[in-house]
Amino acid sequence: MAKHSTSCACYDQPMTSSGNSTVTPGQATLTDALTSIAGGFLVVVTGAGISLASGIPTFRGNDPDAVWKKDITELGTNRYFMQDPVASWQWYTERFDMVLDKQPNAAHRALADLERWQTGRGGEFVLITQNVDPLHERAGSQRLVKVHGSADRVRCSRAGCINGAPRGSLPRTDFPMNAFRDNPSLPTLPRCPACNAPMRQHVLWFDEFYDEHESYQWSRVLDAAQRMEALLFVGTSFSVGVTALFLEAGLARHCPVLSIDPGAGEAPVAGIVQIKEAAEDLLPSLVKALQDS
Repeated sequence: MAKHSTSCACYDQPMTSSGNSTVTPGQATLTDALTSIAGGFLVVVTGAGISLASGIPTFRGNDPDAVWKKDITELGTNRYFMQDPVASWQWYTERFDMVLDKQPNAAHRALADLERWQTGRGGEFVLITQNVDPLHERAGSQRLVKVHGSADRVRCSRAGCINGAPRGSLPRTDFPMNAFRDNPSLPTLPRCPACNAPMRQHVLWFDEFYDEHESYQWSRVLDAAQRMEALLFVGTSFSVGVTALFLEAGLARHCPVLSIDPGAGEAPVAGIVQIKEAAEDLLPSLVKALQDS
């Protein structure tokens, strides 16, 4: 495996023109990195920044509506749900109604195309998203790990129930919410059809662990970190355990490690190529160049 430089690079200005299109340093660097691994294993890790162009506020970062500016580390816990399931459901219903109404943007669609390009040439690919929105799957991504769960599913709060951890969940649409929205209360709370326990969000809360539910596919995440040959971050702030895991593993394996984030600050460690461009602009151009090469 070819080693990459341990220095940091940052690209945010146009470099050359090819035909009628401008090739930025970031696009050129990405093209070189992705073509160099041939039939190798490409891992993409996405964060909330990729969905900002779809109208979904970020969790961290400079977005003034960033969700984690609103005490989510307290609201997003099993402890809070057990203390006040009605308030927990109210908070998530308000947010997830908005999330589930959104559609993929060009960056989501380009990553689905990147998956097809990589697998079409005999390579391995996995997209690991920290997002709970359904935009990657709506865009057509197949080799997808939703490591923090999914807003379009719920599960029983009683562990061991067929609809609860470690395997069960149900579509959110199975539970009509009009009665709860009109009168948020314990009697109108969504209930498990198997055991009548309160349903909960099918998301990883801050006081829970990645291996608590099989759908988080934690073993697949660990396998990807151990075998990847190129690593691309898109729209992540490097503030969550998954990004730290992959960043450490990528640098230890001497993989090309690249990050697309127009609002990126200083790189958290040396060895990351930071590309300060909007993913919804850069990724479609990148994929077209790869497909045409």
